Amino acid sequence: MAADPNKLAIFVTSPQNMTHVVGIAEAADKAGKKPMIFFTYKSIHLTKDPRFKGLAELCGEENLAICADSYTCEGYDSAKDIPAGLTDKQMRTQAFHGALLDECGKYIVL
Repeated sequence: MAADPNKLAIFVTSPQNMTHVVGIAEAADKAGKKPMIFFTYKSIHLTKDPRFKGLAELCGEENLAICADSYTCEGYDSAKDIPAGLTDKQMRTQAFHGALLDECGKYIVL
């Protein structure tokens, strides 16, 4: 699959960048680009931020996921404590990160 220039991948590893994640995703959406976001490592704590649910709604089920292994490693239950705005299908593996690299024409790491 060729990378789509109208898709922006946002790979989030740091728990300190929620303002930037939300701002970049909203700006991409306003510009007609589709943001795809993957939260992993310590950034999974951002799923408890009150802005997370709105971000999940902006992106949609197919375009936002969190690393289930990171979520578990940070002390959350990936089966019983699914973050607000997500479904169990959005608790993914690093394969979703691979899909971002394959599908998106632009890529940023926060």
